[in-house]
Amino acid sequence: MADLRPIDAPFVALGPTGVAIRTRLKGLTPADEKLLRLVGAHLGTLASRDLAARCRDGLEHTTDTWAARKRELTAQSSSRWAGSITKATHDQWALARRCQLAHIQSLEAGTSTIAHRLSLPVGQKGSKRAPGGYRTPQEWFAKTRRLHVLNDRLEQERADREAGRVHVVRGGKRLARARHNLDAAGLYETAWRERWEAERWFLAADGESGKRYGNETIRVAPDGEVSIKLPAPLAEHANAPNGRYVLTGRVQFQHRGTEWADRVEANRAVAYRIDYDITRGRWYLTASWQIPPTKTVPLTAALADGVISVDTNADHLAAWRLDTHGNPLGNPRRFPYDLDGPASYRDAQVRHALTRLLTWARTCGVRAIAIEDLDFTAEKTREKHGHKKRFRQLISGMPTGKLRARLTSMADAAGIAIIAVDPAYTSKWGAQHWHKPLTSKNRTTTRHDAAAVAIGRRAQGHPIRLGVPPRPLRHWGRTAPPPQHRSDAVGHRTVQARPGVPGREETRPRIPGPRTRSVRAGCGANAGDQNAQHRAGRSAEHESWQQDSLPLSF
Repeated sequence: MADLRPIDAPFVALGPTGVAIRTRLKGLTPADEKLLRLVGAHLGTLASRDLAARCRDGLEHTTDTWAARKRELTAQSSSRWAGSITKATHDQWALARRCQLAHIQSLEAGTSTIAHRLSLPVGQKGSKRAPGGYRTPQEWFAKTRRLHVLNDRLEQERADREAGRVHVVRGGKRLARARHNLDAAGLYETAWRERWEAERWFLAADGESGKRYGNETIRVAPDGEVSIKLPAPLAEHANAPNGRYVLTGRVQFQHRGTEWADRVEANRAVAYRIDYDITRGRWYLTASWQIPPTKTVPLTAALADGVISVDTNADHLAAWRLDTHGNPLGNPRRFPYDLDGPASYRDAQVRHALTRLLTWARTCGVRAIAIEDLDFTAEKTREKHGHKKRFRQLISGMPTGKLRARLTSMADAAGIAIIAVDPAYTSKWGAQHWHKPLTSKNRTTTRHDAAAVAIGRRAQGHPIRLGVPPRPLRHWGRTAPPPQHRSDAVGHRTVQARPGVPGREETRPRIPGPRTRSVRAGCGANAGDQNAQHRAGRSAEHESWQQDSLPLSF
């Protein structure tokens, strides 16, 4: 037990702090689409220049440099467009810095693992805690060269971070690299160029409370009318007063449409973003706003009606309902999803699985769902699982971050609390202590189902391993209820001394004090007499002191 790492206490996850809804822009005319392309390309050029300027500033960024950049952008667009561009630039630069730090940590983990394995003799076996030496001298030599490569990359990344340099590509690094290998990407040069330009457009405006409909730049009226404040160089294309352009199409938000309408009518801030899907040839409008964080309920209140525990896997969610004492109720449930396909398909699969899980939780009347607080950042490195390529692909394909964010958001709307649990040893201990007891002739329990029980018990504060070996009975860890008669035809009671225990066939020791409500202290002389125990075949069943049946004339 001394080698086990400490286990963090479970906690109730915080709810979402923002809402984003999306709908399609329908009924656009060719003139509307042409104008959206012009505005997006013009503002995208300004956003690229501003991002380059921010990257040049590095750690020397100050309020004065930000104000100077905003004034330069205002002359070519408007003050509100300039504010949205600079804010997006700052967010993108901060994201690049976080990714840079994560990359440095990954390189440090890789170099330390290689150095450890190189220090061991060739062919030495590893343990569950630490990897062993490399299998062949050729592999050892190749890893020495890779160690030098990783050290060079680590030094370069550290130097860039100290200098404040980040590497950002507007439009995406993957799409930029696809330009050099169009055959593998399945694209022609014209198709790639259209997608590249569309990804680099900028059509996003931040909201402002107190202004008409919550946004002065991209304004959406309650009836669905969309109008855009044109930048100064494109003011000649306006078809409405004050340099605005009103789109022909109308929008309608199906999801959370009532909340959006309430905010718009109250002139509360709503941010909008317009996107163009090249593959489908459709325009989309996304509305987002901030909401006050939901006050989390105490852990004891969330667990008052039991909990549904969930074990996350690569292709399904294994769930089981537990009562307040940590006893599994009913049968386990499985919610499958398929993660093979494009990002939109994978996202829809995860969303549908979570919807079914929340529907089941509402049907059971449970107000809490326990899930592991998974993070495979340090587990999916190439150096730690070099020869286990399928295992690395397995844990890399599990959408832990997206699933956790979506589950928290959807559960908050359903009034269900999410309890995050430390994932240490849940699969191992669940399979060890719950896999066999929960398996019967009519039910096949998997290791994932047993892990779900372990997760739920940890969330409730119960130990995963019981003092008495668990059995698939009504009360786990307790003595089984008596059979329909007192004979031993169905076997002994569950809590019995094991064979070989000294004194297992002897009578029970005399314990001073009252033992039952009908026998006083000092009585019970026949405690060791088997004839007084009402067992089958004993003379006690035929004694005259047994109660007779009532007479028929009574």
